[in-house]
Amino acid sequence: MTDDFDASVDWEVFSRTRTELGAAFVRILSYFREDGEKAVARIEEAMQRRDAVALVIPAHTLKSEARQFGADPLGDLAELIEIEGRRSVEMRLFPDDLIPEVAKLRPLYLSTIEQLEKEANPLRQRRPAADGIV
Repeated sequence: MTDDFDASVDWEVFSRTRTELGAAFVRILSYFREDGEKAVARIEEAMQRRDAVALVIPAHTLKSEARQFGADPLGDLAELIEIEGRRSVEMRLFPDDLIPEVAKLRPLYLSTIEQLEKEANPLRQRRPAADGIV
């Protein structure tokens, strides 16, 4: 149905968001982490329950928040799930063809969050361990 997605980030969008949010940036990124985890879980649960209605809102939320940080592949995948969920609701059919895309969602989300957090706090990644404590 779709090309393979990777966890690339548009770093210009990320930087612009960081500048616009200023001191609130780290807090908003942490909200994205929490909301994103919940959205992915809700999408997975909806697929398991074969509930097309329950796909739409978490996919929409994930799409919007991902794009705010320049995480376009994640936003694109969430948008695909949202659109197919809406279409399925209208047609009263379950989108079984979304199974491979939903299977890609969690790994893409985790990889994307890792990149965003690494860029948001590069010192955390580079700080040497003192006495075995990181």
